[in-house]
Amino acid sequence: MRRYDLNEEFAARAGLVCGGTMYIFLDTILKPDNFKPFITEMVHASRGGSSVAVATVVSSPGNQSGLGSKLLIREDGSTWGSLGDTDVDHEASAIGSELAPYGGNTTFQAKNGSEIFVEGYTSPPTLVLMGGGHVNKAVSRLAATLGFRICVIDDRPEFAGKARFPEASDVIVADFDKGLEKIPIPFNTYIVVATRGHRYDDMALSAAIRTRARFIGLLGSKRKTIEIYKSLMQANVPQERLQEVRAPIGLNIGARTPEELAVSIMAEIIMIRNGGTGAPMKMDARYFGKI
Repeated sequence: MRRYDLNEEFAARAGLVCGGTMYIFLDTILKPDNFKPFITEMVHASRGGSSVAVATVVSSPGNQSGLGSKLLIREDGSTWGSLGDTDVDHEASAIGSELAPYGGNTTFQAKNGSEIFVEGYTSPPTLVLMGGGHVNKAVSRLAATLGFRICVIDDRPEFAGKARFPEASDVIVADFDKGLEKIPIPFNTYIVVATRGHRYDDMALSAAIRTRARFIGLLGSKRKTIEIYKSLMQANVPQERLQEVRAPIGLNIGARTPEELAVSIMAEIIMIRNGGTGAPMKMDARYFGKI
């Protein structure tokens, strides 16, 4: 483990705006065969297979020989390898199981004093746009710059074509109650329902909530949302499932145009994906007392 203190003078020489502290762990793979089970499942997860997490010992006071020890944690709770301590393995496994489906990373200090880095591996975030209208067209363009794999579903060929959505990896012409059956929907999927009317929103939302997608959002007013919820509850959709839907979708930024609505929608998706709050980051009055 290497630590670099980036003070203001150093940061300025390096062309950086801010200082800070950087930690780099140099992980040398001396025995490739020992690492092969890890990399095989990491690659499989990144290509759409079951998500996994890998825990690595990056700091171990009094036991430098344990640095680099790894534990592979699968979605079903099974593991491969060891961090050198059964209790630490259990700690890492619990954290990795929660982290794997999201593809994030974290560090924690184990009870024995070791510092453990845990990183999740999953398929790239997939954005499914149900409806090929103006708003989802703007959402698609913005999402592409954010690294999302994009799929568009519409029952009209003129609204579900590569010419209209050139950044999409899949463009599917199908009824809204059938389109999701044509693509895999892993947990790391975000669905935006924005069709051309209540009847189609009903169909699309009903299909979406039957998937294991991490995020489902519905575009429209609160009045429209209530009417759709009434219809779905009459069809025996549990209220608890509907309460998980983000509707109306988006953060309240006063959006009006399709492009502004796209920013609002993607801001909420990023917030959910990264565990943000959506609150402003502006410093309040108490900070001025420190100036």
